[in-house]
Formats: sequence, C-alpha cells, structure tokens
Amino acid sequence: MGKLVIVGTVAFDEIESPFGKTDKILGGAATFIGLAAAQFDVDSAIISIVGDDLPNDYLDLLSNHGMNLDGLQVVKGGKTFYWKGKYHNDLNSRDTLVTELNTLADFNPVVPESYTDAEVVMLGNLHPSVQMSVIDQMTKRPKLIVLDTMNFWMDNALPELKEVIRHIDVITINDEEARQLTGEYALITAASKIQEMGPKYVVIKKGEHGALLFNNENVFFAPALPLEEVFDPTGAGDTFAGGFVGYLTATENLSFNNMKRAIIHGSNLASFCVERFGTERMKNLKKEEINQRLHQFKALTQFDIELQ
Repeated sequence: MGKLVIVGTVAFDEIESPFGKTDKILGGAATFIGLAAAQFDVDSAIISIVGDDLPNDYLDLLSNHGMNLDGLQVVKGGKTFYWKGKYHNDLNSRDTLVTELNTLADFNPVVPESYTDAEVVMLGNLHPSVQMSVIDQMTKRPKLIVLDTMNFWMDNALPELKEVIRHIDVITINDEEARQLTGEYALITAASKIQEMGPKYVVIKKGEHGALLFNNENVFFAPALPLEEVFDPTGAGDTFAGGFVGYLTATENLSFNNMKRAIIHGSNLASFCVERFGTERMKNLKKEEINQRLHQFKALTQFDIELQ
C-alpha cells in the first residue's frame, strides 16, 4: 500500500443551517480529506498550519485516525484559520459571514522527509503557489496528483492555478467552476478543454446531483444517494475527495474502471458527512455502515434491460 500526502486547511468552522447552528468546531479541507481516507487504513500525512489555540483533542482525533502530523505546523501564539457561514434553506447556497486567514496567511508547507516519496498527493483547496510548493518538494514524481480548487483562485490567481493544473493527473471541481475555467457551458466540452490543460481525469461535482468522471472519450456518472437528513454540507466535497484518493491509494490501481469505483466510495462517504455538523458523523463511522450504504448505492444504479 502506498503513502498519501494531504495538503489543506485544518480549521475552525462556525456553521448555521436551517437545522441549527454550532460554536467553533473542527473543520478544514485536510481534516475532512484525512478522515475519509482513513476509512481505507492508508499511510497518510497532513501538511497544514494551525495556531496553538487548536485544542489537543482535535489533534488527537487526527492522529488517532492514523494521520501523521509531522507536517502540521503549530504556531505558538498564532490563531487557526477560521470560517463562519450560513446556509440557505435549500442547503445548496450559503453566505460566508467571516473568514480569518490567521496563520494560513504565511503558510509555507514542509513535507516530512519520510513522505517526499509518496505515491499519491492530494492538493486540497489552497492558494496554487502553496500547492505547487508541495509538488516541488516531492523527490520523485508521484503516481497520482489530485487537485481540488475553487472559483476564488480562478478570479485571483489564474496564472498560478493553470501552472499547477499542468502538473496534475486529476482535478475535482464543481460544474460552475468547470464552466468558469473553460468558458464552456456544456460539461463534456468543458472537461475536454480541461484535459488539454494537463490532467488526464476530470471530476465534476454536482452536489446533491452526483459527480461526473471524464477521461478522453470515457464518461462515468455517479449519483448522490438520496438522504432523509441533511444537516450541514460543509466538508462534503472534501470528504468525497478523501474517499476518492483513499481508495486509489489503498488499491494501487489507477485504471479508469477503478477510478469509477473510487468515485462511488467518495460519494458514499460524502453522504455520511452531511448528516451531522462538522466532523461529528465522520469521526465515529463504522465499516458496517459504510458497506451497508455501498449496497444501497449499488441498488440505486443497477438494473437489467433487454435491448432489441
């Protein structure tokens, strides 16, 4: 089994949705990616930065789920990245009320020496220059580099983002971002244009409507599982990405067919994430629950048909 490097935020989130609100709780892209990847018992390391205001219980939660924290910088007297948001009734849109970069503003990532030869690198949503710095620190070209990004970087750091995109294998973005990045409305055309920029695979996330995987002429669609309870979508996209890279790291199979399985595993784990606020659902997830829901996914998408 290979090693997985996870780059992203470990943060404080404060969330309000139609189902309630929280005080400051554990969040951040690297947190959700790591907790999802941990379901596959992979050897992972988190590359991030926090202040010493982050409770030790939160750090213990990460390390107890098998994450190496040698690359997690703790700044004495510093404050951890903080985000506060409010979701609208449909849970598809939200307002950002507060963003405080704090220690993240001066983040220079350092990959631990024991992970500079990792086979898989997951670049969580951060400034493209930070993502590129991690790629540059790898002593050999990873077998798989996955990038998650967002429209903020397309607006504010497009040249740097395009440089990162040239060096990756898989990009995960939502449908709105795919259209913005390419200027194309049709997602098939947008995916084709993105592949011309560098990545072999394009994953377009459509929230409650599932995800699309593109590779040359091959296209695969994975639905999102219909749920009775959705409390908080925060971290769902990162959980999806963590399940995707965790499964690929564990299986060491980068074929298109296995990517399809990875998409299902990512979608499956994301369906748990949204059922509670923050990391509450992910931190105590049981294998039996995961497998049971995978069977639901299979039943949702499997059918027999007679073709003339």
